[in-house]
Amino acid sequence: MQRQDGTSLSRRHTAVTKGEAKPASAGVHTLSRDCDRVGKVLSRIGDKWTVLIVMLLSRGPRRFSELKREIGGISQRMLTLSLRGLERDGLVERTVYATTPPRVDYALTLLGHSLRESVESLGDWAFAYLDAIERARQAFDDRAGADAVGTGRGDSRVVRMETRPSARRVKSGD
Repeated sequence: MQRQDGTSLSRRHTAVTKGEAKPASAGVHTLSRDCDRVGKVLSRIGDKWTVLIVMLLSRGPRRFSELKREIGGISQRMLTLSLRGLERDGLVERTVYATTPPRVDYALTLLGHSLRESVESLGDWAFAYLDAIERARQAFDDRAGADAVGTGRGDSRVVRMETRPSARRVKSGD
């Protein structure tokens, strides 16, 4: 197999396994296919609306209007699309009750509940480091603004960032 830069690759030597290299046709998963599949899942569960929806539904079933009110800032269309995507992926179950007007509840499935702990950990991390991230953003913006006017600052400045449980020095401008 010839690459654009002139080097050639052998299919035999591109598979990474614990044992000897096997031909790609020997049932070894191709990295690009696996990355594509994982990327689609992470795209769904890493979406900001998904994280908020999963957090709310982890406390119990909710109606559409409750979710919209509790999330705040999400449009009706985006909430609908997010819920449909979560339902399609098997994370959320939609139950329609034959009442007047019709009542629709959304709840996490078992698969959705298995995601809850990871989402909560991500949310806890975000809350714990909000201030540190804001300071880092401000320091970056300050350096970018200083560099834009030609002061040259930002090449070797050291920014002190507070982290949990102790403070660390982080070199910026790499």
